[in-house]
Parts: sequence; structure tokens; C-alpha cells
Amino acid sequence: MLRDACARQLRRRGLVVATSGGIDSSVCLALAVRAVGRERVLALVLPERDSSESSAHRANILARHLGVSQVTHDIAPTLEAIGCYRWRDEAYRRALPEYGEGWRSKIVIKGGIEGRINHFVLVAQSPDGSTREVRLGVSEYLQIVAATNFKQRIRKTLEYFHADRLNYAVVGTPNRLEYDQGFFVKNGDGSADVKPIAHLYKSQVYFLARHMGLPAEVCAAIPTTDTYSLPQGQDEFYFALPYAQMDLALWALNHGRPAGELAAALGVTEAQARRVYADIELKRRTTAYLHARPVLVEPVSELAAFAVGGH
Repeated sequence: MLRDACARQLRRRGLVVATSGGIDSSVCLALAVRAVGRERVLALVLPERDSSESSAHRANILARHLGVSQVTHDIAPTLEAIGCYRWRDEAYRRALPEYGEGWRSKIVIKGGIEGRINHFVLVAQSPDGSTREVRLGVSEYLQIVAATNFKQRIRKTLEYFHADRLNYAVVGTPNRLEYDQGFFVKNGDGSADVKPIAHLYKSQVYFLARHMGLPAEVCAAIPTTDTYSLPQGQDEFYFALPYAQMDLALWALNHGRPAGELAAALGVTEAQARRVYADIELKRRTTAYLHARPVLVEPVSELAAFAVGGH
């Protein structure tokens, strides 16, 4: 499928994959190599000041394992120039005035699994190691997310630069859970020419990585956002549960399984299982905008026959 998409549908010579060292981008890079050959695949490593060193380390191991060309760009200077860190820290200080140089941070979602309204908390660690937690107001939360979304959008700009200069296609790396639940940035990591694992649950992606013999460090990588300076799991920031449980919950909802059955499988109450189902449905509604194509005043029907793929 990936080979045909590249050559026949997209009419490109090869594939560009931005690799974070995580399981999804690693599997996508390996699939790209199998589809078109390592000589026609470019791996990009795009760190910035909040990126984990272990992420780049795993990405380098994988590139050597697969024998692909790799280019590393530090995007921190661009993010600094565009105001990413300044806008983010300004919102932090509105919530926590003492936040400053040398502090580390992340934002965490709370409330939904307990039956309360979801809200976000700033978790900040001072240079002396003490930690503060402050509930974020809506304006602060939105500004932090808007600022950090620069990271994904600048990365995507570089992906398309290299794709354009090589006449390659850009590979998107969301798994089914992320794609279904809108866990991506519009015109950032949500933008791509082909998304080869969007139909696979994350548990299946881990299985595929092991099946393809990817390095042990990659296969054991714990999902993170790799966006904030404090370690942050995807379940802390976005999902109601850790990925393996979310996979099961999404599968159960997709297959019409009752909440009681999911509760037994997860070891939670039936009420909690119902809230997980409700959270999945809510995210589908609220993130539909991320999947949407641009709105046209009138359809341009003459182009319909030339359309390739979807959003």
C-alpha cells in the first residue's frame, strides 16, 4: 500500500519521516524502508530545548539499524525567534508568578475519569527541586497550547522542505488512537501525504515493531509527548487512561461492547468505564475540526476526479 501510494497516487520518488525515537515514527520509518528502499527514505530528527536526549538517541539507533540517510535540525532557534517559549512562559507566569529561569514544567489533564469536568493543571518544578501545581484558566491553557503547537508546525515545515527538494512524500505517524481522538496539531503533525498506521491500535504498532525486529530500545519506548521540559505521559496530557487501556476501551466502543464488560477488563467501576466511553465520544466531537478539510463556499466539482486520499 505504501509503495503504491508513493509511486502511483502521490507520484513521488521517496518518503520523508520525522523520527522522534518513539514507537509510531519508528515503525513508520521501517515501513517506509520496506516500501521504497532505504536509499529513497530520509529520516529527520528535529529536537528543541525541551526534547528528551533519549528521544534523539533512539532515533539515531534506529537510523543506523535501518541504514537510512538522516538529517538533524535543532529547531530551538526558530522557536525562540517566533516567540514559542516567550508566549508559553508568559502564560505560565500569569498562573504562577514566580515561574522563571531554570524552572521545568508540564501541563496535566484531570477530572474526567473521576466524573468531573476535565481541566488542566500546570505542574512546575523550581530549580531547587520543589514542585507546584496550579489550575490553569482557559486563556492560559489556550495560550500554552497555541505556543507549543509551534513545535509541531515548524517540524512539519522542515519535513515539507526536504520533501519538496527531493520530490518525496511526507509520512504521517499517528496510530489509530491518536488519529481517532484528534491527538495531533492541525497543519503540524496532523499534516502528511500518507498515514500508514492510522488504522492500527497502538498495541498493534508495538507488536509490529517487534515483528520487524526493530532495536530493543525502540520497542520498549514509553509513549510521551516530548513537548514539555518535565517528563509527560500521553495519558497525563490527553487520554483518560494509559495507552494499552485506551486501546482496549476504543476497541470495545468500536465493537459495541457494554460498559460493564470494559469495566471488568480494566478493573474499574462500570461508572468509570461509561465515563471513558463518554470521553472518547466527546473528543471525537470536539476534534472533528482537526480532521476537516477547508470549507468552500461552493464545491469545485471539476477537481473531484483528481483528489488523492483524505484529510
